[in-house]
Parts: sequence; C-alpha cells; structure tokens
Amino acid sequence: MPDYHDDLRLAHVLADAADAATMDRFKALDLKVETKPDMTPVSEADKAAEELIRGQLQRARPRDAVLGEEYGIEGTGPRRWVIDPIDGTKNYVRGVPVWATLISLMEAAEGGYRPVVGVVSAPALGRRWWAALGHGAYTGRSLSSATRLRVSKVSKLSDASFAYSSLSGWEERGQLNGFLDLTREVWRTRAYGDFWPYMMVAEGSVDICAEPELSLWDMAATAIVVTEAGGTFTGLDGRPGPHSGNAAASNGLLHDELLSYLGQRY
Repeated sequence: MPDYHDDLRLAHVLADAADAATMDRFKALDLKVETKPDMTPVSEADKAAEELIRGQLQRARPRDAVLGEEYGIEGTGPRRWVIDPIDGTKNYVRGVPVWATLISLMEAAEGGYRPVVGVVSAPALGRRWWAALGHGAYTGRSLSSATRLRVSKVSKLSDASFAYSSLSGWEERGQLNGFLDLTREVWRTRAYGDFWPYMMVAEGSVDICAEPELSLWDMAATAIVVTEAGGTFTGLDGRPGPHSGNAAASNGLLHDELLSYLGQRY
C-alpha cells in the first residue's frame, strides 16, 4: 500500500491557506458575487481560494494535473488534484457557516481515477476531516491532534438518521416519491446540505445521505473520507466512487436499502 503521508500533509497546507483566504472575506459587506452560466453563484473568495491552491500545487507538485470547479482542468498524467474552493457558496455568501474547501488527490487506476487523499476543511465551523487510502479517516485540528472516524452500526432503517440537501433536485429527476417514501421509513431526517452529511456519516452521527446531482469536485474528497471510515460511497446507480454525477453514502449496512428507494438502475 503506497504511503500518501506527504500528499496528505500537502493537502493540509493547501487547506490552511484556503481557510485563511476564505475566512478573511466571510461576511464581508463588499464581497463580490457573480452568477455563472449554470445560474449558480460564485464569489471572489471562490476564485481567490482556487487560484491560491493552484499556485501552491504548481510549485509543490508541478507534474500533477489539477481539476477545479472555477478554472477547469490543467495538465495530464496519472495524478490529479481535484478542488472545490468553497463547497456551499450559497451559504457562504449569505453568512451561513456551513461551507468547506474540498481537496482531493486522485490517481489513475483500473476503471478510472480513484481518490487516494481527501481533506474537507470547514473553518467557520472550526472543523476538518481527512483520509488517505488504506490509512483511515480522521477529524481534528491537525495531523498530530486527531480522532479516528468510524461509521455507525445502525442496521435498521427505522433507527436511521437520513441527511439530504433539498427536495427540488429529487423532484426535478422524477424521484420525489421514492425520496418521500424513504423519509417515512427512517427515524429522523435533516437537511444539513453540501459536504456536511457525508462527514456526519463518516463520524457515525448520521447513517445515510444522498444527493441527486453533483460534480466530481463535490464528491472526491468526501468519498474517501466516508470509505476510509468504513462506510460505502456510490452513485445512485450503485457504481462505487464519485463518478456517477450523484451520490449515496451510508454506513454500509443500510446501503442496499438506501439504493432501493433512490437508486437509478440503467
């Protein structure tokens, strides 16, 4: 098993720099916000954080490719850093503290690229989560001050906590009925949104979560944190990993039932 410690340490350095930049502009009265062609918002902080991360990667890992939400793909090769500078921009621009910088390293493998390192840093919440392939998932303030993550052992839907982002995406995809049926079966539902439900699955405080429409940069870092914590991360089609354009994550024990309500079989 390769040792990804140096890459994980670099990802923490990148997250530290991004945290400083994003927190500096969080709740700024003169924050500039634009609308992208897909009608989603992008702030000056999104762009600045991605530029900062790209600049540091260019110096530290010049041979690696970089894929980011704001500036696309640059470079080629078997190693690719995947960045979402601010996951939860709508929260960020409204002063809601639930947002994070997502940083992942993916490596070419059989069947496509797979995440091997992931860091999810939510500075406004004072939280950070991370993982490296084969080395477990952790949360804490630093590599040297961390607690190992473990998913829950809940094995019945009637005892499960289900987290999601919104209802509209499920309705748009014609899956609202299945979604509502699932909410009636579980013990508890909460719409935490964005990266947070996946981190809660990894921590064991939530048992299942799903989203109907996502991009790779939304999922690469969260996927490895969930799986290294002992959970399962797939698309709604059951395909392992962050490549399906949507996501289902669980403690593993409830995954088949989760997909039976929300899965898209092709």
